[in-house]
Amino acid sequence: MVCTDQKYHILFLGPPGSGKGTYAERLAGELDLFHIATGNILREKVEKGDELAKAISSRIDKGELVPDEMIIGILKDVLSSEEILKGFTLDGFPRTMPQAKMLDDLVENFCWDIDFIFYVWAEKEKIIERIVNRVQCENCGAVYNMEDDPPENDSICDVCGHKMHHRPDDNKKVVQHRFDVFERDTAPVVEHYSSHPGFFKIYTGGPIGLAEKEMLSIIQGDSR
Repeated sequence: MVCTDQKYHILFLGPPGSGKGTYAERLAGELDLFHIATGNILREKVEKGDELAKAISSRIDKGELVPDEMIIGILKDVLSSEEILKGFTLDGFPRTMPQAKMLDDLVENFCWDIDFIFYVWAEKEKIIERIVNRVQCENCGAVYNMEDDPPENDSICDVCGHKMHHRPDDNKKVVQHRFDVFERDTAPVVEHYSSHPGFFKIYTGGPIGLAEKEMLSIIQGDSR
């Protein structure tokens, strides 16, 4: 683990399947930060099975974004919790300009800044192949790729021993639509943050360790 007393706030942006969640989780572990994974939070809501969950599930399965008012309400609670006092990595939010405005307002209200913004990307064809081969633990949410990074047992999670499953939205048709939604709704968010002094574009089409090393090198070179 990298030793640091700095409480970083790190935002991950990128198209679907680019590795936002993977790298946010890995850096959170390296830097002892709280990992805020909006995808996992939403899936937890879906598992509750109430009316809100049904609305969320329907949109996720179609590759659509969850409405701003839903995700903003959920994230306000998380970002106001004591857990984020240690610093955090955040992936899956913001995905629209109203969400970005909400995050900017929270940053100002809490008197902290987003220290680094990593825009992670890879070739579209490579991402689609990665997504259709992706499986996830039903219990802890750990993600594996059956081609590049499979669990030791094809059906059992290495972390907690529970069963793996293939998400219904991880198919080529839905993934293509998610790319279209990204270009329509999230590309403006990337442009909005591209002038931030801590904005870095990171290629994630190679080995996981290579991109992670690049991110840690950027963070460790921070002179503030």
